[in-house]
Amino acid sequence: MHEAYLEGVLALVEAVPVGSVTTYGDVAAMVGAGGPRQVGTVMARHGSGVPWWRVVRADGRPAQGLVEEALSRLDAEGVPVADGRVRMVQARWHPSAAEVAEHLGRVEVLPGGR
Repeated sequence: MHEAYLEGVLALVEAVPVGSVTTYGDVAAMVGAGGPRQVGTVMARHGSGVPWWRVVRADGRPAQGLVEEALSRLDAEGVPVADGRVRMVQARWHPSAAEVAEHLGRVEVLPGGR
């Protein structure tokens, strides 16, 4: 996996504010490459040092295998949850393009913008 892509994903996940969440697809869109599965792969392999529990599926469910721990951490941060799912309308992080660019820094995610 391209090192800059990995760094971009982790930088964005690190930037998700306490009390908010984002989705795997949102992270991919902000990075400008890959998709939810690629972001999930990065998180599974390298995400232990960032607030991984703040990245959920599009339907608001936490990652399989980590549901209880993720929900506990989200609850402690005040994220609204109902029936094991984050209330996305209330909790989804909507950074501006400038915020995304700031968090990505000068990293070129993929050569040629691909």
